[in-house]
Amino acid sequence: MRSPRPKPLHLLGGRPMAYYVLDATALDGVRATVVVVGFEAAWTEKVLREWPLDANLRFVEQREQLGTGHAVSVALPAVAEALGDLDGDVIIVPGDTPLLRRETMATLLAQHRESGAGLSVLTAQLTDPSGYGRVVRAKDGSVARIVEERDATASERAITEINTAIMVVRANLLGPGLRRVGRQNAQQEYYLTDLVAVLHDAGHATKAVALEDPAEAAGVNDRAQLAAAEAVVRARVADGWLRRGVTIWDPSATYIDPDVELGDGVSLLPGTVLRGHCVVGGGATIGPNAHLIDCRVGPDARLGAVEADRAIVGERAVVGSFSVLGSGSVVAPGEVLAPGSHRSA
Repeated sequence: MRSPRPKPLHLLGGRPMAYYVLDATALDGVRATVVVVGFEAAWTEKVLREWPLDANLRFVEQREQLGTGHAVSVALPAVAEALGDLDGDVIIVPGDTPLLRRETMATLLAQHRESGAGLSVLTAQLTDPSGYGRVVRAKDGSVARIVEERDATASERAITEINTAIMVVRANLLGPGLRRVGRQNAQQEYYLTDLVAVLHDAGHATKAVALEDPAEAAGVNDRAQLAAAEAVVRARVADGWLRRGVTIWDPSATYIDPDVELGDGVSLLPGTVLRGHCVVGGGATIGPNAHLIDCRVGPDARLGAVEADRAIVGERAVVGSFSVLGSGSVVAPGEVLAPGSHRSA
């Protein structure tokens, strides 16, 4: 049986995949973030609202799945309400690109505004562009159109510049442009990418902004891609702590959720897994092969291969390997637990 396709609420580093997309687009000056939801719309909204996001979230439901262009059309009333009388820009991002960085989105928006373009699309160069829409350039270097692979000719498939499905459009052009998008394609859908040709042919400037790291725009469409994205998120988290003075003996074999807090001089041995909202005080040593969930560990504590769930370990306490700390259990400051100990609340 085929594994189900990952959804925006599948977890990466303990957070919903869509969380990372919403966080990347939470730029200064953004008035609202409109999230288009379809399957299990109410559940998706509930879960995303539970996370602390620096964004004014508004949810709209796409009841019929008629393509990406239709999805953006469904969002237009909410976009207009958020903008009011302002003539701003609309950032459009798919919900399955969790590796996107906020710095990248800021660069895209800045270059879009500096160029005076009506539409700017984020593109990338790939050695193997299979599966992606190709960017077709006009003679002046502008983006003339984007053609999906299934609709492309042989010469168009040879193009290595691909569409990431991430773009910025002037708000006053978005609605009129989408109304001119048809569905004469292999999927019989309204492609958002057709908006590029509509605006280009109408005389508006259509620009491309090159993505330095194509991996940022990688979509997550199966379990293998989900695992690859998880590895990148984990590596970013570990790199951030290494730069702040935490010792991680083997980052490739250490798992730290994004909500974990580590003090100065913490040392994590190989195989350590810190999940949820663990808080570890300065100078503590954990591992190897420890597994902690939502735990608080005091400064200078030492934990071996310990399994703990919502436990509290005091300052300078020592917990021997193969010990199990149940939910709500407490190890007093300075206390020493022998290897193989079991403690519950």
